[in-house]
Amino acid sequence: MRTFVLLAALSICSFISQAQTKIGFVDVDYIFSQMPEAKQIDAELKATETQLKKEIEGKAAEFQKKYQDYSQNLNTMLDAVRANTERELQQLQQNLQKLQEDAQNTIQNKHTQLMKPVYEKIEKAISDTSKENGYNMVVSQQLGGLDVVLYADDNADISDLVLKKMGITPKPVTPGAQQPSTAAPATSAPATTAPKTK
Repeated sequence: MRTFVLLAALSICSFISQAQTKIGFVDVDYIFSQMPEAKQIDAELKATETQLKKEIEGKAAEFQKKYQDYSQNLNTMLDAVRANTERELQQLQQNLQKLQEDAQNTIQNKHTQLMKPVYEKIEKAISDTSKENGYNMVVSQQLGGLDVVLYADDNADISDLVLKKMGITPKPVTPGAQQPSTAAPATSAPATTAPKTK
């Protein structure tokens, strides 16, 4: 009997505690997509990505041309020329792979640099909005592309309140329309394979 009373008391305390806790959630990608900075950041990242992609494609084309020449003349090459050409092709391939890695790092660093002040602005707006509206806790709707909030009342979504706090009037989002994301874009480049030296 005593255990039952204790459990009942704990349940009531838990219920009262939950009733006094006001929890909300925000969709950071949605907030970012409504900000004026979104289009500018997207354009800057795309320009950087296009420039790096052209550079990678130029190096890949150079590699492919030399590899094609090597393949066509392989049977008539002197051993010393063949070995030297294979070394050159392998060096070109390594340079191309490094260029691809450097391009990815450049995009990531540019994304981080551009997004840092935006995240700070959003974070401050979330903090101010939460305090003003009496929220004890606000969670992100998504984390690393995975939904964190699996169910919540629409009234718990304070994303539009955060936008209004930043002086932005929320615009309706068209279903299926691609919104700017807070995630860094990935660079893609053609695959290349150099001949193995014998």
